[in-house]
Amino acid sequence: MPKGWHASGWRKMPRIQMPEYPDAGSLEVVEGKLGGYPPLVFAGELRRLQQQLADACEGRAFLLQGGDCAESFGEFGPDNIRDTFRVLLQMAVVLTFAAKQPVIKVGRIAGQFAKPRSAPTESRDGIQLPIYRGDIINDNSFTPEARCPNPERMLQAYSQSAATLNLLRAFSKGGYADIHRVHSWTLGFTDKSEAGKYRHLAERITDALDFMAAARMHGDQFESLKTVDFYTSHECLLLEYEEALCRIDSTSGLPVAGSGHLLWIGDRTRQPDGAHVEFLRGVQNPLGIKCGPSLEVSDLLRLLDVLNPGNEPGRITLITRFGAGKTKSGLLPLIRAVKGDGRKVVWCCDPMHGNTVKSANGYKTRRFESVLAEVREFFEVHAAEGTHPGGVHFEMTGADVTECTGGVSAVSDESLSDRYHTVCDPRLNSSQALELAFLVAEELSKSRVPTESGLHGSGELAAQF
Repeated sequence: MPKGWHASGWRKMPRIQMPEYPDAGSLEVVEGKLGGYPPLVFAGELRRLQQQLADACEGRAFLLQGGDCAESFGEFGPDNIRDTFRVLLQMAVVLTFAAKQPVIKVGRIAGQFAKPRSAPTESRDGIQLPIYRGDIINDNSFTPEARCPNPERMLQAYSQSAATLNLLRAFSKGGYADIHRVHSWTLGFTDKSEAGKYRHLAERITDALDFMAAARMHGDQFESLKTVDFYTSHECLLLEYEEALCRIDSTSGLPVAGSGHLLWIGDRTRQPDGAHVEFLRGVQNPLGIKCGPSLEVSDLLRLLDVLNPGNEPGRITLITRFGAGKTKSGLLPLIRAVKGDGRKVVWCCDPMHGNTVKSANGYKTRRFESVLAEVREFFEVHAAEGTHPGGVHFEMTGADVTECTGGVSAVSDESLSDRYHTVCDPRLNSSQALELAFLVAEELSKSRVPTESGLHGSGELAAQF
């Protein structure tokens, strides 16, 4: 147990980006109920994820993290879960082939309900109400009743997360994730005339799969192509919920956050003496730290001291978010300080949050070209510094939304209103997300040493997917 740590110790620390519940009694009842529920994830899964992330620290694996900006109660359903899972698997196959190594698949799902906000209130037509903070806290409808923080919503978030995880586990282990099925979906994407430029890479993957079939793989090798490890992640923001789901691992006797596999701390809540860091320093989950332009080198090193005093590989993923054209100046000092201090981290690029703009017709959006530019800058900086570009982090959905512009789907400013469904930030649609995977694959193929085999990664697809 970390020295001086207790699951409720965060309550004595400065807290920000959290609601004030008007009914303390109702909050206490909800926390008590959640405390008696089963955890959503288990310690053995967390240990396996950290082992895989430890490989990413050394350039032996690559992290793919993606999913909703903010999950909602209204859009919950099996089709949405399936479609997002499917696109992430398609992206993972392309990246696995390019990287010639395992791709760690982590969804922003089954817990991503709370969102930090830039202001505590919102005004419309002269009426001021509390800001919408995500479905786990309040409702997006602009009424006093809807915007009042309601602790009962935590129970609905738990129920939805449990159902989502149940379906994801069935998909990942029940045959839906078979690599041949997944690749056939990708071939459908490249059959479209506008995506034909990615056909060559898709055909190389087909050749690798055909070779494995010709080699008559069987037994464990064959079965490994039908299942995947899939993990969940969300921002650790609503600490009453996180504390209520904290459990003691019966194997190690150490605390774990039972709400998700990987928890990250946001750009607004990473104060070393704050409540969120205090809670996270004690749990054994792999952790992410969002690193934006406001993060000083000294603060990052202090955070690493607090959150990973033993410098355990795979414990910390640094998720950088600077914006296209600003990545080199923002990332370079962080890389040099972390590398010079011998810290073991996974470097992951979030090219979404630094590239949010307002369109001419007033919609918040992200340009596909800007997202791609930041990814390329991320790889260039790591190549120059001799460090490992360890992953990418996208806000995306399997649905055919029109929230980000550009890409082969050719979403324009004028078409944003067609299917703009997000409750918070704009997401890549399925075509844009898969296209980015092909383009990231190009960067990965440059940064990875080619295999000696002439099979162009067929063995890795068999053993690593």
